[in-house]
Amino acid sequence: MAENNLSRKLVAEFLGTAFLLATVIGSGIMAENLAGGNVAIALLGNTIPTGAILVVLILILGPISGAHFNPAVTVAFLIRREISASQAFVFIAMQIAGGIVGMLAAHLMFEETLLQLSTNTRTGAAQWFSEAVATFGLVTVILGGIRYRADAVPYLVGLYITAAYWFTASTSFANPAVTIARSFTDTFAGILPAHMPAFIASQFAGAVIAVFVGGWLFGSQKD
Repeated sequence: MAENNLSRKLVAEFLGTAFLLATVIGSGIMAENLAGGNVAIALLGNTIPTGAILVVLILILGPISGAHFNPAVTVAFLIRREISASQAFVFIAMQIAGGIVGMLAAHLMFEETLLQLSTNTRTGAAQWFSEAVATFGLVTVILGGIRYRADAVPYLVGLYITAAYWFTASTSFANPAVTIARSFTDTFAGILPAHMPAFIASQFAGAVIAVFVGGWLFGSQKD
């Protein structure tokens, strides 16, 4: 039974991350195609579906795996000792694999070249700081939501990412699996592969800081 439960969790993490990336990349392609060169409209068309799909995915898959869909979130729960190291490792592997499959699915749906390397430049201190802030905020929202309004977490995460697309200079990737997959799409959502490592380092840094700040800020049920 335990093995079956773990299998369901891994499939949930794979499918959730795959659908998240299919939405991020697919809506970016659609938005750019329809925006007529207006980048603000294209970004809006990319933002709304991303926030919406997060609500849906967390609602339906959260009861199975916790709906991490994000290595930074998984590492946050590992630090909090709410997931084992071995389970965290396989969660992250499934998230990365799911992200790549979701990217490929988006390319197939929009008749894009299946395998690509992004040429979108996203680098510099402002971008890296934005990713740390975005991921810090995401993990803090999750921890606060779990502490006070667990039933509202899907909506909190969806709304936070919707807002963070616009208040961060990096448009809030806030997710290493998303960042990896987006380096393989030369579309609206892409990131140059050489710029990926700094984004990922910033995301993990933001998540780790959020664990300690959130642990102090929200305390425990006994506080």
